[in-house]
Amino acid sequence: MADPRAQRIASLIEPLRVTPGSRVDLSGDFDPRYKGGLKKSHGVELLGTGVELLAEYQERLAAQDTYGVLLCLQGLDAGGKDGTIRHVMSGVNPQGVKVSSFKVPSAEELDHDYLWRYAARLPSRGEIAIFNRSHYEEVLVVRVHPENLERQKLPEHSRGPDIWDRRYREINDWERYLTDNGFKVVKVFLNLSKEEQRVRFLKRIDRPEKNWKFSAADARERRYWDDYQRAFSEMLSATSTAWAPWYVVPADRKWFARICTAAVLAHVLMDIDPQYPTVSKEARKALQATRRDLEAEAPKGAAADPYAAAHPRVGKRGR
Repeated sequence: MADPRAQRIASLIEPLRVTPGSRVDLSGDFDPRYKGGLKKSHGVELLGTGVELLAEYQERLAAQDTYGVLLCLQGLDAGGKDGTIRHVMSGVNPQGVKVSSFKVPSAEELDHDYLWRYAARLPSRGEIAIFNRSHYEEVLVVRVHPENLERQKLPEHSRGPDIWDRRYREINDWERYLTDNGFKVVKVFLNLSKEEQRVRFLKRIDRPEKNWKFSAADARERRYWDDYQRAFSEMLSATSTAWAPWYVVPADRKWFARICTAAVLAHVLMDIDPQYPTVSKEARKALQATRRDLEAEAPKGAAADPYAAAHPRVGKRGR
């Protein structure tokens, strides 16, 4: 990574990375309240720096038009996925970003393989796509609630006890295929404690303007907390790979979760290090001819090229 800021970014997120091949016990290995020694007073500045980096590298990513980036956000209800997207992507060009949320599959989606609806929303080259929940729902909620598996119309031989190991392998292979073709996969798990989820649910009930975000079904899912923790732990163990590692981001402090998510995404973009395209010698000559024509049109008393006059070094390089 050529950018000198890369080392600081890498050191911040390294403790959050799930080492490929390691066995994860989510409750024992990752603290939802971890904040890396940072204070909230520094959080606004750091998040601002992260947003600036993302804006800078996103523009280069779009200009180069070679790589695409997929950010997968996973976590339980009230984990902060929506707010993280809103804050982290606040400075980027919305034309280069698309966000997809995945709810209960439709009848059409159930008539296809389980990865079909996710593949349909992948990024184009030069684009960042964000999955608010992702294909990992197929080894999480579907596993915790087996009745959802029945709706997927699988043939009998595909419903055996090895289905989850098979899906882990299929997902790993799919993500390897994407990265081999220039589409980087970034995976962030927002790790929320049970108590913090309880507090956030109550806040949504207590504040009328937040009532719309709450459903009794969300609270009912808390009954399956331990089942989800086991499913998360196994998912992280089986699908954190060298080409698409997981980052477990502490989510009890929203400000820290946003900083870390911005850092993870910035780290990937810095690793790509996209560059602005250079034009041919013939195209450069055409640009200079156009410059002369435009300079000749300057009104009396106006600078022939106001930008070059204000930025002499840039103007000199452009000639």
